[in-house]
Formats: sequence, C-alpha cells, structure tokens
Amino acid sequence: MTTSQQTPAQPPAGTPPHAVRFGRIAAAVQVTDLDRSLAFYVGVLGFEKVFENGDPVGFVILEKDAAELHLDLDPTHRASVRNVAHLMVEDANGLYEHLVAHGVRIVKGIRDADYGMRTFVLADPDGNRVDVGQDL
Repeated sequence: MTTSQQTPAQPPAGTPPHAVRFGRIAAAVQVTDLDRSLAFYVGVLGFEKVFENGDPVGFVILEKDAAELHLDLDPTHRASVRNVAHLMVEDANGLYEHLVAHGVRIVKGIRDADYGMRTFVLADPDGNRVDVGQDL
C-alpha cells in the first residue's frame, strides 16, 4: 500500500478525548544558567518561583497570574529559532515598553497581526523565544 492509500490511524479504544477534562499545561524551557534565567523571569517579567527541585537545583516552576512556566537546567542547551512558549497578556504595549526599557532582545517587533492579535516575540537570556499576544 502506498502512503497516499493509507487510512488515518484509529484512536485506541477507551474514553474519547473530548470527555476527559484537562487541567493546566505549562511550557518547559531549557536554560543554561538557572540564576540568570531567574533574574530575567522573576526580576524582569515578574514571575514568582513556587517550586524547585534538585541539589543543586536544576528545575523550578514559576507562576504569574494564570501563567505557569517550568525552567529546566541544561548547560548544553542551544536555543531554537522556534517559539518555545506563547504568553497571552492584557497589555502587549505595556509589556513591550517594559521589556525594551530593560534591554530585553525583541526578535519580532510589536504589530497587529491579521489573525486578530497584537503580538511580538522576545528572547530570554538563553535566546529562547517567547511569543506574546493580546487579543484585539
């Protein structure tokens, strides 16, 4: 059978996904220097560290309002050109101005996108890209 003739895979038997309630989901971001990343995510973005694990610490959970982010220490990590997280905000302009004032690298400048969002992309100290959006 050729690829074009294959039928789509059938889901396994059991509870259909639409009947399962999902809880929170959080982006996991690899970083090379946990202290530097905490200075950025806590000191600049305003997250609060709510959990840490390891001795020495190699994993932390950060929260701010409804947002949750997991930082995972990996000294060999290299940033991708893809966004690692998407952050919805109520004031994209205000956050953008705050980040620029703090010298944060902006990968894509703020703009109104044709899909109905005011959006920009920032890079954390490791070069991890975070897409920020506000519904218009």
